[in-house]
Amino acid sequence: MLRSIDAFIGGHGRRFVIHRFVRPAQRFAAIEASGGIVLLVGAIIALVWVNSPWDQSYHDLWATELALDLHLFEIHQHLGHAVNDGLMVLFFFVVGLEIKRELVTGELSTPRRAILPAAAALGGMLGPALIYTLFNAGTETAHGWGIPMATDIAFAVGVLTLLGKRVPTPLKVFLLALAVADDLGGIVVIAVFYTESLSFEAVGWALFVLALIIVINRAGVRSFAPYIFLGVLFWAAMLESGIHATIAGVILALLTPSRPYYTDDDFETSMERLRAEFALARADGDHDRMQEALRQMEDLASGMESPLDRLEHRLAPWTAYLIVPIFAIANAGVAVNGEMLRNALSSPVTLGVAVGLVVGKPVGIFLTSWVCVRLGLAQLPANTNFRQILGAGMIAGIGFTVALFIAGLSFENPSHLDEAKVGILAASVAAGILGSAYLLLLPAPRTADEGLQAARASAHS
Repeated sequence: MLRSIDAFIGGHGRRFVIHRFVRPAQRFAAIEASGGIVLLVGAIIALVWVNSPWDQSYHDLWATELALDLHLFEIHQHLGHAVNDGLMVLFFFVVGLEIKRELVTGELSTPRRAILPAAAALGGMLGPALIYTLFNAGTETAHGWGIPMATDIAFAVGVLTLLGKRVPTPLKVFLLALAVADDLGGIVVIAVFYTESLSFEAVGWALFVLALIIVINRAGVRSFAPYIFLGVLFWAAMLESGIHATIAGVILALLTPSRPYYTDDDFETSMERLRAEFALARADGDHDRMQEALRQMEDLASGMESPLDRLEHRLAPWTAYLIVPIFAIANAGVAVNGEMLRNALSSPVTLGVAVGLVVGKPVGIFLTSWVCVRLGLAQLPANTNFRQILGAGMIAGIGFTVALFIAGLSFENPSHLDEAKVGILAASVAAGILGSAYLLLLPAPRTADEGLQAARASAHS
């Protein structure tokens, strides 16, 4: 009887799970906007939870004390801080991998290709920071100028994807490159301007561990185990140094090799040899030699994928569908009531963040793009015009994950932090709606040639 049940579970059960759960999950993950959807769900859970009768359980959960003693170092943090200082290291590691990929082979790989999205990202950071500063100059909240600078890649690209064919593919690529450059700028801002004090002893240990990582990398060590061990030590040293620990993820990502271990010629030569070895072993009936040849083929094939690509493919789903939603649940909770909304609507923090994202982002992106094109320093992406660049700038005003992250670094006062969160959430919704409506109302170029002609006409007008 038990064997029959086990056999049923093993056969019919597996097919049921695959059909009902695995395949729908795979289809959902294949949707380009899926990361933004999951992030939105996490934010909604946080808002509903903190405004429910069980709101105290929300605060109690993230205030739970955690202690970790690994003999080499001890860590004592609240669960909420552990999410921001620990789990988010993986998020920033994946962001760092995306940045390096774009710098090596993507839209930021050459000066000619990088100048427009990089300049647009710079304008899209300076505009919101300036507007926030105008609202908060001379006050205790002036330190929050970095909050509205960031664009949320998952949300922004997700919104453009949902607009379908109304948005030219080159415009999506432009926004993605802009958001990556924007993230790089945000990381620099966090490292430089949101580091309160430095422990030079911890910095020294961090540099020592980093040197070890570089040495074993140059020595050709391919196993992930020593890198994981040293990476944890590097993160712990950064945590103690006063530099935000998430910067460790970015630094480690930038050190990740972007080239495969084998060249194309080496691969073809070695694969031919292994095929011949496998054929001989098969003819001799030598099972062990056949398995060894197959193992070497597998190693050879995996060596043709760079460590950067392999890590990004493995970690991106975890960050998109687990880590970032947990971060959203932990950080997006704001108790909304009449008094709180009245205070937020008159708060320079809320107004600075919201106006910075909704107005400063598109204006900064549009103006810097226009200047670069008019000066002949860059050209518009194919099949796009300046009106579409403005629409992309409006979508870039969706600043969620990194904006919430910087808000947590900016304010210790809970009321100021809540005001910043209200500004981020309200601005992100407004930017998404306004940007989508604007792009949908624009006449889409009917062909690529017409779009290219329109872009050239805009560039010379």
